[in-house]
Amino acid sequence: MTYRQRISLFIIIDSCLILTVLFISTQLIDVVASPIYLSIMISCLAILSAHHLFSIKYKLYKKVWEYASIRELLIILKVVTYSTLTAVIIHYFFTQALSLKLFVVTWLLYLFSIGGSRLVWRIYRDTILNKSENRIRTLIVGAGSAGTMVARQLLKQNEGHLLAVAFIDDDPKKHHLDILGLPVVGGVSQIATVVKKWEIEHIIISIPSLTRKELTIIFQECAKTTAKTQILPFLEDLITGKVSVNQFRDVQVEDLLGRDPVEMDMESISEYITGKVVMVTGAGGSIGSEITRQVSRFTPSQLILLGHGENSIYSIEMELKEIYPNRSIEVMTEIADVQDAKKMLRVMEKYKPDVVYHAAAHKHVPLMERNPEEAIKNNMIGTRNAAQAADQAHVGIFVMVSTDKAVHPTSVMGASKRLAEMIVQDMNKRSDTKFVTVRFGNVLGSRGSVIPLFKKQIKNGGPVTVTHPEMVRYFMTIPEASRLVMQAGALANGGEVFVLDMGEPVKIIDLARNLIKLSGYAVDDIGISYTGIRPGEKLYEELLQENEVHNQQMYPNIYIGKTTNLYIDEITKLIASYDTLDADTVREQLLTLANNLVTKELAVVNI
Repeated sequence: MTYRQRISLFIIIDSCLILTVLFISTQLIDVVASPIYLSIMISCLAILSAHHLFSIKYKLYKKVWEYASIRELLIILKVVTYSTLTAVIIHYFFTQALSLKLFVVTWLLYLFSIGGSRLVWRIYRDTILNKSENRIRTLIVGAGSAGTMVARQLLKQNEGHLLAVAFIDDDPKKHHLDILGLPVVGGVSQIATVVKKWEIEHIIISIPSLTRKELTIIFQECAKTTAKTQILPFLEDLITGKVSVNQFRDVQVEDLLGRDPVEMDMESISEYITGKVVMVTGAGGSIGSEITRQVSRFTPSQLILLGHGENSIYSIEMELKEIYPNRSIEVMTEIADVQDAKKMLRVMEKYKPDVVYHAAAHKHVPLMERNPEEAIKNNMIGTRNAAQAADQAHVGIFVMVSTDKAVHPTSVMGASKRLAEMIVQDMNKRSDTKFVTVRFGNVLGSRGSVIPLFKKQIKNGGPVTVTHPEMVRYFMTIPEASRLVMQAGALANGGEVFVLDMGEPVKIIDLARNLIKLSGYAVDDIGISYTGIRPGEKLYEELLQENEVHNQQMYPNIYIGKTTNLYIDEITKLIASYDTLDADTVREQLLTLANNLVTKELAVVNI
């Protein structure tokens, strides 16, 4: 129906209703005298004209009645009242007489007919046109403003496939009450019972203010059911209009970290990156590539992507050019191996970077256990080559990416990264370049992390393999890890080890269960099997040692530590002799040296 057709239909319907109301009113008050009939005709013309004029003034004909609220009812009240008063004035002007009883009855019937006609249409639309057959019964978690908005949208959608059935809310004051005709049937702890009782097939979590810990608790309750669980879009996407409130998204693993993301100081980061030359080693890896994306937001004058794998470097180069086509960033690529000291020096001297992010490393624990010499070559010698080249090229800031596995290391990978930290800290003592290290836990979605493995196993029908039921790890997202690396550069005085407060560690078994649920399966459908702890692994990881822990934070949720004795002579001897030793001896010396270092004379620096 076109707009003109709609307006014409409303005018005809309202005119008929008003005439009917006037006729009924005269019958109710038993008007019989002929002069009164004349005055009624005058009143009819007056009230009809006034109604249409006030309807246009208050845009009554433009309202979409399936979205009507108190505001629309007030508009109807204004139109009816003003039209009736206008008719009273005109009637009195022409007849010098007034029947208050007639106009009171007329006003009441008039209000009832105009408001009732809209209400009848809405009832017809909601109950007849919007039939609930084949619609998915949906439970809304959160009976606040957001939940009410979601329910209103679901109740009004003509072709929506979701049927709102009930609310869940932890506020006991709302229990046993109805909101928009939907009952509030209990709290979060009762989700499983409610889903079974009300035959729920779909759950929507609609509480924008949830912390990740609170969301995890709710999701764990939802995971006890077979209902699909979704969540409101991100609040910033709703505000900017990218998505509407009824475009629900699936819950992601990142939503369930149990810790709110750390916000970084973008202004301080911008000061040392914008307009500067920035180099990223390992730029094709999961962390390195994300660092390049984050750095590009601050428009450095030149961004050097250095990596050993040509395909990954080409891929991130093309991506950056596509994402930032109009930014004045000169993206340069260098295919180089950090183990090649001459090439590293040549590249550093060529570009003279202001900032170097050293993300190139071997990170896979079991592989490094079988190839300890490669951990030395890439993680230790490669880091030394990059650091020495940065020193000779007079780089301003050098940030090395490390791992929580460097604390009390039980693996070759962790030990090699711990010794690499020492190499970087020793360079800081002998150089004008500020050398710092960033240490964090497992990164969700990075190459070699459990998430891609779990997803592949689920896709293949299971089972999901977990090493031990009690194994726990700290987790963060790739963007957050990359921002932490950049923040470390802004905070650097030289020699620090920056550590993110990553909250409570996550059980790997819980992560596996959540991922199975998020993939739309039940745990029993996929299955979970235990494979045993692999060589070099331990049940839990640490971010700081006991004597490194300090209550004062360098920056909100960021701590620092620093070693006083570096034992570089022992590290140099190991590097010089590792290729003459067998794998078991190399592994033993790595672990012995790293653990001797981390247990002697460590101190926290209070800055």
